[in-house]
Amino acid sequence: MAKGELARQYFENGCNCCQSMVLAFAPEMGLDRKTAMRMASGLGGGVGRLREICGAVSGAAIVLGMLHGSADPNDHDAKTALYKEIQQFAESFAKEKGSYICRDLLGLPAGKDVPVPEERTAAYYQKRPCGGLIAFAADLLEKQLGI
Repeated sequence: MAKGELARQYFENGCNCCQSMVLAFAPEMGLDRKTAMRMASGLGGGVGRLREICGAVSGAAIVLGMLHGSADPNDHDAKTALYKEIQQFAESFAKEKGSYICRDLLGLPAGKDVPVPEERTAAYYQKRPCGGLIAFAADLLEKQLGI
């Protein structure tokens, strides 16, 4: 199954945007489900519903960091290469979707949202473009990674 469809399914089963991305790529990162879920849990809603960077884009940054990041804090070249890769992903995402900022993607006003997540109902999924955004992000990342 393509990563995009897998990530969309995770979202439609209650995961936030970032969790959906990280779970879709958990096998490649060597992560178990519980670790992947917890690692990404605070980055939904544009980081804790602050409506900043889209959770799907944050998830991609986690995946890229796990797969291409360095454990050496002084490896300047590795940091540069990773940041370049993340920026490339974010720019490609925004080029297609218009932004990588959660509130812009959802058409919300400036400022943070209440910290309480919305109940996942049929109406919620109908009004949110998130499933499609997540699927696009996962397919884009799969292509960028060449997997």
